[in-house]
Amino acid sequence: MAEAWNAKRSPRGEARPLTFGYLYDFRRFPGDETPAYELYAETLELIEWTESIGFTGAWIPEHHAAPDGYQPAPMVILSAIAARTKSMKLGTGVALAPLYHPVRFAEECAVLDIVSGGRLEMAVGIGYRKSEYEGYGLDFRRRGARFDEFLQIVRRLWAGEQVSFAGEHFTVERARIMPCSPRGQIPLYLGGFSEKALERAARLGDGYLGVAETCELYLEKVRLTGKDPWSTRVRIPGLFFVVANDPEEAMEELAPYYHYVNNSYGTWAREDGKLGLDDPVVRPLSLDDFKASRMLEILTPQEAVAKFSAMREQMPIDHFMMMLPAGCPPSVFSKYADVFAKEVIPHFAS
Repeated sequence: MAEAWNAKRSPRGEARPLTFGYLYDFRRFPGDETPAYELYAETLELIEWTESIGFTGAWIPEHHAAPDGYQPAPMVILSAIAARTKSMKLGTGVALAPLYHPVRFAEECAVLDIVSGGRLEMAVGIGYRKSEYEGYGLDFRRRGARFDEFLQIVRRLWAGEQVSFAGEHFTVERARIMPCSPRGQIPLYLGGFSEKALERAARLGDGYLGVAETCELYLEKVRLTGKDPWSTRVRIPGLFFVVANDPEEAMEELAPYYHYVNNSYGTWAREDGKLGLDDPVVRPLSLDDFKASRMLEILTPQEAVAKFSAMREQMPIDHFMMMLPAGCPPSVFSKYADVFAKEVIPHFAS
């Protein structure tokens, strides 16, 4: 399968710069009683700082009713990030699109793009937690069909159309958004792991946000639409990836924070069995087992450069996003971010 799309690789895809950023979920580590306003202010300061040292992306995910305060309102946070930064791209990673009304979503994105000076790049998906849909009074089983209608309406609104649409999930009459983004269409990446999600991303997205393991199948789906796979864009979330000069020392220092992230995602992935993967890699583990599993990938700068160079040969990747794990002190986070900025980013500036 890889040969099928690799043969069509384009010079433009080969020369594309690879940029880096972080995902911020704003959640609280167990036992941490820091007031939410302090946690938010601290995180916004960190985002501003990462821009100053060369990172070019800040991405906000979305989940609802999580006891640890996982960010439920990414659009609000993105407006704060837009006000604090000057050049970095910003967006969701990912927003749970079926939970939004498409007209409101299109409007808010247009305004965010204006406020940020054309820096907004959104990623959307359907999610995998039934409880989140129940909280919004929506049918979890119909989230894919709802998403399809959502995408149709949003795209037409961003194109400047006056939209009348009567569907199973949304009905709008003569809807239009004002003001529109000067760019019109805002970059829209689609996420997901199932074959249906990958087909949708290939047909309707400007790119794909997902794990490297599913990228080959996504690129095959792109090829089947008649498009050059190297004309699309791929964003890889490396949520368990760190660069350190001493990987063993870093494992001891960072493992408790990433262990918590692993176990929370692992619990959610098994709630309803709807993640889209037959056997999700992320699963609850003891701290010792988590360390031994090497789920947390810690590479030296030289190893990281080799890894990303290989990824550029394998897929049309344009951005790699790591994460600030819950509970990680700013002084610890900044130490590793600084190593990455100084010893990895310069290799991929062009």
